[in-house]
Amino acid sequence: MMQDTLIGLRVAILVTDGFEQSELTEPRKALQAAGADTEVVSPIEGKVRGWNHKDWGQEVEVNQALDTADPKDYDALLLPGGVMNPDALRTQPKAVAFVKSFFDAGKPVGAICHGPWTVIESGAAKGYRMTSWPSLKTDVRNAGANWVDQDVVVDENLVTSRKPDDIPAFNREIIKLLGQAHSRPIGVPAHHATPANHR
Repeated sequence: MMQDTLIGLRVAILVTDGFEQSELTEPRKALQAAGADTEVVSPIEGKVRGWNHKDWGQEVEVNQALDTADPKDYDALLLPGGVMNPDALRTQPKAVAFVKSFFDAGKPVGAICHGPWTVIESGAAKGYRMTSWPSLKTDVRNAGANWVDQDVVVDENLVTSRKPDDIPAFNREIIKLLGQAHSRPIGVPAHHATPANHR
């Protein structure tokens, strides 16, 4: 993994209480090692509490309140999983709108495990080839996406993975995608001129 390839890029990490700990901390560590700046964005002020497999885990400091977060300030979005976290976020209009704005702008989005729930809720999943935690398979297909069982799937501006075991592959591909985005104007998808081609 090349260091400093993502210098100047800002990545928003959208979470609330109950995010799967490793799905935030490990990709964040990899992104920062590659030179990106990361900010935890949340509807909760102060700190958010992670979930570590079967019990509560570490707390992580919130860097930016969702209420005042501007998607235009970020170059990419990371959506960790955990059952509670995306299930809560998808019921909050501001969180859903925040996610949708990245797809509307063609910016890179990475979602892992249950993270695709918020992608589905935003209406952006249609037409994508993607993966997720297996229990989301029907939800993904009902949203008009093509669900596949792979450790990592890259389709245009979207990177998805199934579970914590897939994090190394997820990190590799999200950093590769961000590096490609860094070499062209932000908001221009890799293959299509506009996100509307997915509709």
